[in-house]
Amino acid sequence: MRIRPALIEEWALLEDLQRRASLEDGPYRERLIANPDAIALPLEQIERGQIFVAERAGRITGFAAIVANESGAEIDGLFVDPEFSRQGVGSALVAEAVHDARRKGLSLTVIASPEAKLFYEKCGFSVEGYADTRFGPALLMSR
Repeated sequence: MRIRPALIEEWALLEDLQRRASLEDGPYRERLIANPDAIALPLEQIERGQIFVAERAGRITGFAAIVANESGAEIDGLFVDPEFSRQGVGSALVAEAVHDARRKGLSLTVIASPEAKLFYEKCGFSVEGYADTRFGPALLMSR
């Protein structure tokens, strides 16, 4: 598996992957169907180098959006192609996010659904608090 910055010409492909991953069975599926505007990948994130993709044999298997802010960096989105779920893609993208944040001297946070808590704990994150999101309560986690 290779992790690399996303290319602008991959924008539509990445947004489609985000849609498919977001609409898999999960706690927010019905809300996302009712609010399709919530499934969008701003082109500016690719232009700013904030999107990292995972690929195998030339095929994109997932991507992460890493956004720097005044207090550190945040995993703003993590999406894995449903075909490649539970094959280490998400973990590899999180490891890259941690590495990128550390290289820049930043801490790393994520606002995660309660269902993602165990995954992020396995990636070394711990719960620091709670956050309200458009789709309900979430966990503020850091590493």
